[in-house]
Amino acid sequence: MNAADTAFILVCSALVMFMTPGLALFYGGLVRARNVLSTTMHSFILLGVASVVWAVIGYTLAFGPDIGGVIGGLDFAFLNGVGMEPSESVTNIPHLLFMVFQCMFAVITPALISGAYAERIRFRAMLLFSVLWLVVVYAPMAHWVWGGGWMFGIGALDFAGGAVVHMSSAAAALAAAHVLGRRHGYGREPFVPHNLPMTVLGAGILWFGWFGFNAGSALAANGLAANAFVTTHLCAAAAVISWVAAEWLHTGKPTTLGAASGAVAGLVVITPAAGFVAPMPAIIMGLIGGALCYGGVLMKHVFKYDDALDVVGVHGVGGTFGALATGIFASSAVNTATGLLYGNPSQLWIQFISVVATWLFCYVASRILFHVVDALVGLRADTESEVAGLDVSEHNEAGYQL
Repeated sequence: MNAADTAFILVCSALVMFMTPGLALFYGGLVRARNVLSTTMHSFILLGVASVVWAVIGYTLAFGPDIGGVIGGLDFAFLNGVGMEPSESVTNIPHLLFMVFQCMFAVITPALISGAYAERIRFRAMLLFSVLWLVVVYAPMAHWVWGGGWMFGIGALDFAGGAVVHMSSAAAALAAAHVLGRRHGYGREPFVPHNLPMTVLGAGILWFGWFGFNAGSALAANGLAANAFVTTHLCAAAAVISWVAAEWLHTGKPTTLGAASGAVAGLVVITPAAGFVAPMPAIIMGLIGGALCYGGVLMKHVFKYDDALDVVGVHGVGGTFGALATGIFASSAVNTATGLLYGNPSQLWIQFISVVATWLFCYVASRILFHVVDALVGLRADTESEVAGLDVSEHNEAGYQL
């Protein structure tokens, strides 16, 4: 067991934990004032709920002994056998530390989905769906990619969660938009963010925490962590530039929201690639990815679905592009994998297979879960509650006393 690695991953775990309150601020500022608390609550409550679900059953399904490449066994249920000594697979840090680092990923991923159904879902439905989704969708995805499952077996590359976190949450977000339908008045009245400084603060916290997200996925305080840190920052920086440039050309004005969204888009794009690509390809990925995600946000107007806070456009498009770009730019000078540009075109095909499988599984499973939850507790707030705002109708409080 390595003391430096242990200290580093402890800090990274705290950084990733801080991302979820950051996401609460990011999303909270984007909705109308009457829904700021309900939207913030969607993220914050998962620090409690998802953490307990992960400890009880999620971790063992994701990282327990492999069963047929599909799911982990129940050896670690209720954290049985997860102690202060290293595990067989991660030998340099305590098993408990690896578990809690992964726990923070499990917390933020269902919180990302909440951006799609903001301003219209019942709180009890959100809670039930999140618990079921963590067990039925997230844990298998984590096992497939990181826990020795079939995607790991075919050599799919996902350093910190392009498929496990971003594509999975975006597929669920698309399912949510299709099942719940559009918000009352959508397309007929303006839906304007009520507090953009809050959103920019949230984006800054996300950028800060993302260093733990990506660099920490090296699971050691080493050169690979340094590479992941640098590629994360440079890709986000480049995506800010390209998103704002695309927006400026398209609308004639650069916006603060565009800069914040571009940063998050770049962070999403680099997530699967951070430990496989060098800094200059990361800049290229950011320049392409920021503009792509800007276009992805516009898709909802073309296809007429109400993804309230653009989860599909940012996390879906960004995660998909990042996964495919990993198959292009991965370099053995950084890690053991090699992509298309360095003589291994088969890696791009493997990445494509993993992308298609992730979207299909996560969308279908999530859509089924939404219908199950609707049948059990009812998904959507009634029109009167939605018009009044979910802060009052679901939580009996108001975000501002003005």
